[in-house]
Amino acid sequence: MPQHETIAAIATPPGTGGIGILRLSGEQALAIGESLCRNEINPGLIQFRRFFDAAGQLLDHGICLYFKAPHSFSGEDCVEIQAHGGPIVLDMLLERLCELGARLARPGEFSERAFLNGKLDLTQAEAIADLIESGSRAASRAAIRSLEGRFSQQVHSLVDEIINLRAFIEAALDFAEEEIDFLENPDISRRLDDCQQHLENLLTQAEQGRTLQEGLSVSLAGLPNAGKSSLLNYLAGYEAAIVTEIAGTTRDVLREHISLKGIPVKVNDTAGLRKSSNPVEKEGIKRAWETMAQSDVIIYLVDSSKGLTPADQEIIDQLGDASLQIVFSKSDLAPVDQHDHSESLAISTLTGDGMEMLIQRITGQVSDYNQDNQAFMARRRHVDALLRAQESIQRAMHTFNTTRSGELMAEDLRGAQGYLNEITGEFTNEDLLGKIFSTFCIGK
Repeated sequence: MPQHETIAAIATPPGTGGIGILRLSGEQALAIGESLCRNEINPGLIQFRRFFDAAGQLLDHGICLYFKAPHSFSGEDCVEIQAHGGPIVLDMLLERLCELGARLARPGEFSERAFLNGKLDLTQAEAIADLIESGSRAASRAAIRSLEGRFSQQVHSLVDEIINLRAFIEAALDFAEEEIDFLENPDISRRLDDCQQHLENLLTQAEQGRTLQEGLSVSLAGLPNAGKSSLLNYLAGYEAAIVTEIAGTTRDVLREHISLKGIPVKVNDTAGLRKSSNPVEKEGIKRAWETMAQSDVIIYLVDSSKGLTPADQEIIDQLGDASLQIVFSKSDLAPVDQHDHSESLAISTLTGDGMEMLIQRITGQVSDYNQDNQAFMARRRHVDALLRAQESIQRAMHTFNTTRSGELMAEDLRGAQGYLNEITGEFTNEDLLGKIFSTFCIGK
């Protein structure tokens, strides 16, 4: 990817609008922009200009802005052209820019150049895409905090702690022949504990941010006719699933993306769990278990009119998950016996009883976290890197408590530092960059 090339793209979404924006970035951005206008474009000014084709025919007129490097989004010379938003007009203008020496930008290439030119770190660049694609207000607020550097600052702070501890341990190795054993210093244990605690806190926040970015996955489970589809319809706000008195109506997993208290939620309505010889139903039940295994929350529904049956208890024992919520449905039909499950809820999708409490339990942890304006956006790769860094710190702590091997401790700390640097992009590879930026919009 030659970075000296000048790139161009339409930055506004496809379709017809009042205004359409084209962007140029690179060494020839100003020259190409001035050739299009057949006029000067001055930095720091908003200027009205006419845009011409190769034969001198007027294509359109509008506004030009020139951002001189390094004072631009990408860190390069940039020209922004604001024309009328007709797709044909924008296509003709983009074609003319390419005739003048620009090439079409790849998805995310403007943001990629901003990263490569040190205008953003990788978490901030990813936050741009997350902000654009945010599915709720909570996600949008978290993304802007990441874009402002909230996540990066915490990662850098932790990296500094690890570097300082590495320096102390490696200095101790240089004095290995001295009578004083620096690795006996109890301060090392405290500093390792501090790193571990800091990392655990950051991991918890990143998991919350990942949930805001990806959405909370909630599976509705239970025996046939336990009220799963009725609950899905209530949460979705419309008849998303067929509800009948016939057991086993739902054969496949039905998925609905909704927003609860500002949190994006993916609700999975699964097939009724029971033993069946029907091959279609058996496949649906298999998919139900697979979906539940990947869910953040499992809501297990028990029909209040039938009570908790041995079949229900057998499934609950199999689930055995801390994220399991036992819910007695159809509470309007019969009194609820919550014996042995005092933490369970009783709900009725017909009267609405208990529904507000259920929604609070689904979203509570995430929504409460977001209320303090501290949540930042994170992705799966960030969580994975933090987990690997945590494993390295734990190995260093184990080594300190057993062998006091300074070499092994230093190596584990170096590994933790490397994993953290992957998050901000200080240590990464081109394949990862290509994968990340290919998911961005063209023109961003």
